[in-house]
Order: sequence, then structure tokens, then C-alpha cells
Amino acid sequence: MPTVTIDGRSAEVPAGRRLVLAIQDLGVEIGHRCGGKARCTTCRVEFVSGEPTAMTAAERSKLEEKGLLGQVRLACQIVCEHDMEVRPLMTLQSEGWPDTGPAPAEEVEPEARWFEPDELVSRP
Repeated sequence: MPTVTIDGRSAEVPAGRRLVLAIQDLGVEIGHRCGGKARCTTCRVEFVSGEPTAMTAAERSKLEEKGLLGQVRLACQIVCEHDMEVRPLMTLQSEGWPDTGPAPAEEVEPEARWFEPDELVSRP
């Protein structure tokens, strides 16, 4: 089982678990204001180690739109397949929200189409 580490706390998670849910499992109230559908970017994370190379088309599109491509990743669009250490950037505490947002589904939404970086060409 992969291990997810945040601020020195680690836990094993089932392979294939969405990172946004694994982060919650560690007790971190990460944002997911759109319900984990790659629309809002409140689940953004920085990778300390273990960043996956594959990315969903939805994640790529949203990060490009927001000017965040290459800076952060969206935890709602990543599945835990290997060990990773991340820094959640937007949490209930840091943002002052009344809640983190609608509960994300167990599976990546919208339906994930995975690509390696060289397969995802930037649009003009």
C-alpha cells in the first residue's frame, strides 16, 4: 500500500485512493469546494516527493486556465499508486471557509483520461 505523508504525519492508503480523500484521512481539512470535479482548484497541493507523471485532461485544462500549470497539482485528480509527500495549500483553517465543500466521490471525476506530460500539448 502507498504511504502519504503530510507535515511529518504518514499513513498507508489503499492503492487507487484519491489523494484528496487520503489527505482527509490524515485529518487535514483540504479544500474541495467543487466536490472534487477539477473545477475550483481549492484542492491544490505541492509535491515534496513522489509526484506522479501522469495527469488527467481535466487537471491539465484547469491548471492552464488558472495559470498554475507546473506550480501545483490538484489532489482531486490524483490517485495514490506510490509513496508521496505533499503540502496541501488551501485548508478550512487557512481559508476560513464554513466547510471544505461537497464530499468528493471515491472515483476521479470527471471520468479520468490519463496522459503523460508529453501527450498533453498546451493550447495557444
